[in-house]
Amino acid sequence: MSKFELIIEPDKTIKNFWKELWQYRDLFYFLAWRDVLVRYKQTVIGIAWSVLRPLLTMIVFTIIFGKIAKLPSGDIPYPLLVFAAMIPWQFFSNTFSEASNSLINNTQLISKVYFPRIIIPTTAMIVSLIDFAVSFAIFIILMLWYGVMPDIKICLLPLLLLMAILTSLGAGYIISALNVKYRDFRYVVPFIVQFGLYISPVGFSSSVIPEKWRMLYSLNPMVGVIDGFRWCLLGKDISIFWPGFIISIGFAIFLFLFGIMYFNKTERSFADII
Repeated sequence: MSKFELIIEPDKTIKNFWKELWQYRDLFYFLAWRDVLVRYKQTVIGIAWSVLRPLLTMIVFTIIFGKIAKLPSGDIPYPLLVFAAMIPWQFFSNTFSEASNSLINNTQLISKVYFPRIIIPTTAMIVSLIDFAVSFAIFIILMLWYGVMPDIKICLLPLLLLMAILTSLGAGYIISALNVKYRDFRYVVPFIVQFGLYISPVGFSSSVIPEKWRMLYSLNPMVGVIDGFRWCLLGKDISIFWPGFIISIGFAIFLFLFGIMYFNKTERSFADII
């Protein structure tokens, strides 16, 4: 009697990839809600961390870059300039950091049942969206305090948030897959976040970058995200370097698509390695 071996593998074409994610949307909701509960369950001040971290960073950067280094901010109060950048940066850093260890933290789930593994690092973005909403509410209060009002450009803010999501998830997919195979990457993640904070225009305006370096500087997709947020939120007194912004958008889309492809390519080995 001949033997037959049946191997069931997921179809990884783009069309079926999105279709499969939709089929497992209930699992996505469950894991996202679980991550939200776990995030604040054992903390003393809970969701207040979403307020303290950007506020303290804003104060430090305002003192160092605004008061001591006296970097220009135009007619915009320096605290607002910094906080408008901290909102998307905190979203990126939280998503990236949480996604990096997400697969390792769900070892038992991955090794026992099949589902699209990419759901796990994606849920990190949901927790970050809650922090984003809290920080944005604080930013509105600061704008009222300083008497700075946005103009019609604020309607484009959802598109800038989408750009931040693509950048965060793309980087998160890559680092989470790498962290499964090479556990040393868990030590690299804090360095990347810290280094990225200083090479991104969080504590300063992109206008201080020399003109000859602006295009190269814009290869960092968070440059476009942060500049876009400031341009949307802080009214007519903020300009944007459009060639660099377009480069940042293109690189953000590329990072997201490459992250999906790399994650899907390495996904089949996760259960064996973990």
